[in-house]
Amino acid sequence: MERDYPLEKVRNIGIIAHIDAGKTTTTERVLFYTGVSHKIGEVHDGETTTDWMEQERERGITITAAAVTCFWTPTYVPAEASAKAGAQHPLKHRFNIIDTPGHIDFTVEVKRSLRVLDGAVVVFDGVAGVEPQSETNWRYADEAKVPRVCFINKLDRTGASFEHSYATILDRLNKNAVRMQIPIGLEEKHEGVVDLLKMKAYYFEGEMGNKVIEKEIPEDMKAEAEKYHTELIEKIVEQDDTMMTEYLNGKIPDIETLKKTLRKAVIANNIFPVFAGSALKNKGVQLVLDAVVDYLPSPLDIPPIPGINPDTEEPMVRNASDTEPFSALAFKVATDPFVGQIIFFRVYSGTLTAGSYIYNPRTRNKERIGRILRMHANDREEVKKVYAGEIAAAVGLKDTITSDTICDEENPIELNRIVFPEPVISLRIEPKTKADQEKMGMALNRLSQEDPTFRVTTDQETGETIIAGMGELHLEIIVDRMKREFTVEANVGKPQVAYRETITGNSEAEGKYIKQSGGRGNYGHVKIKVKPMQPLTKEEVADLPKNTKRSDGFEFINSIRGGVIPQEYIAPCEKGFKEGLDRGILAGFKMVNVSVDLWDGSYHEVDSNEMAFKIAASMAIQDACRRANPVILEPMMKVEVVTPDKFMGDVTGNLSSKRGLIEGMEDRGMNKVMRAVVPLSEMFGYMTGLRSMTEGRASFTMEFLRYDIVPQNVAETIIAARK
Repeated sequence: MERDYPLEKVRNIGIIAHIDAGKTTTTERVLFYTGVSHKIGEVHDGETTTDWMEQERERGITITAAAVTCFWTPTYVPAEASAKAGAQHPLKHRFNIIDTPGHIDFTVEVKRSLRVLDGAVVVFDGVAGVEPQSETNWRYADEAKVPRVCFINKLDRTGASFEHSYATILDRLNKNAVRMQIPIGLEEKHEGVVDLLKMKAYYFEGEMGNKVIEKEIPEDMKAEAEKYHTELIEKIVEQDDTMMTEYLNGKIPDIETLKKTLRKAVIANNIFPVFAGSALKNKGVQLVLDAVVDYLPSPLDIPPIPGINPDTEEPMVRNASDTEPFSALAFKVATDPFVGQIIFFRVYSGTLTAGSYIYNPRTRNKERIGRILRMHANDREEVKKVYAGEIAAAVGLKDTITSDTICDEENPIELNRIVFPEPVISLRIEPKTKADQEKMGMALNRLSQEDPTFRVTTDQETGETIIAGMGELHLEIIVDRMKREFTVEANVGKPQVAYRETITGNSEAEGKYIKQSGGRGNYGHVKIKVKPMQPLTKEEVADLPKNTKRSDGFEFINSIRGGVIPQEYIAPCEKGFKEGLDRGILAGFKMVNVSVDLWDGSYHEVDSNEMAFKIAASMAIQDACRRANPVILEPMMKVEVVTPDKFMGDVTGNLSSKRGLIEGMEDRGMNKVMRAVVPLSEMFGYMTGLRSMTEGRASFTMEFLRYDIVPQNVAETIIAARK
């Protein structure tokens, strides 16, 4: 079986946006126009293809990222010619699309999807423009260096303004966004779009707008279109010195040359093209698909994927080619009621055949691939082989989790892992009956494998099970899934904030563990210095001296000279320090951002062992932190409230009473938008209070921002509650 689509005709793209900007509706139109679905499902009817979970349909939101494969021939190719040529048509492309969630509690889905995608379509609400989650998603895309095209959607809505939304992109996201289109009419008069590169007007007629009709630009828009056409050309020619010189000498490049230059600039993240339309009213989506073909990268256009040799830790790369050794990244684990555990993976190099063996560098084990599936949301098609650049799912992998590399055993490589945010909220949970107890453990284990931001721990003192996640909705969905998918009934406690502790001063301490118990004894002795860990950039971390190690809020400096502590006891010391930080000084919360310098100690030829040094290290760090001004940290949330003008005073006063810091206000249509930073502990149940305060007319969004020191009076209350 040969590859049916050459690599340059493959596009791996994600559709990302703030909640309610119209991502899923846009995806439904894409599936309809590409022939995957023959009827369009609407979010408000609960019938969409990619929102297939019951919880998604009930709430009208996307919770998990859904993967879909479809095919697209650009609209400027006559349909008859395309149909005759079939898959062999020189312009027919394969799209692997991932529709991601917009709600902040499920932001991990966006982060992991962006890691394996080559490009993204960012959807914006034509009334609101850039919203908080748009900013977060944009930041994730920046981190992953993913090229983007923008689609300002919902231009048929009352209050829609393409220019306002475009201005918010320039203001809050990137100055290098550029108009590719302007809308013909807004609100109920929205009819089509003007293409500023070709200088033509496009209208969408026929069933569900499937006929794209090219016409001349309306007379009353010609001057405006001309002005923005010039702006666009200038932005493109700026990317190439030769072209710029020719342009200044009066030579305007042809459209194909401009497109090629623009494509290079988009792939390099130097330009972000902006398109217009209304997915719900079937206007503009096909031209966005054309833009995906024209401007977003194929797997061949992105740099080789970096990794390390798991045996030697030497840096390595893999090129997007079927002839290179096989390597892929598992980016999602899902449980399917029919086939069991499914692992979604992106193939970066080589090919994989069903029934063959793969190697996992994390576990150092081989596993056999049972079946390979190409996913269409929750439907699936079985395939015998997948090639470089493809996204697929595997059945039969028992030990593979999110972020694992799977590769060829003869040529191992470990690709860079995906870094996930820490949970900020926790709940106590207990099974209702004895029969539920065993099932609950299995269900929580399965759900934590699927979702890396969901953690399950046991309180050492009380023996209670604690689940932690990214927000109230996140944990509510987890408990709901446990009930429906695993038939586990559980009692749930009140939400708890994931506080942390840290130190604000420097101190020194000594830990000595000496125990004689007849025969061989135990002897461990360490001297340490502790100080607050300084934030560093990636480059600064890479330049740290060899004796310094950093990981998740902990820095370990090994300053031992002359073998006063033998090398084999250094790792147990490090482990002891980490274990000592698991339980904080003030209220028992985990300690973070602590730098430990192990500078002296001693050992006994006979009695010293790993356990003794681990205990000595744990005692020393507890003692040192107690004398280094420990403080409690709390998660602070970035909150945005949209409220009618007349309730603004009440909302502002209420946020201030919650220890909130108002950072800014702006007008959005008839409403006021308030941006504030508020402690998470004050935000439980906020929606109920906000509704009663504003006659149910206000809404808010919230996302984790940072950890801050808790005020003294609040810290005393927290400590008292823990005792």
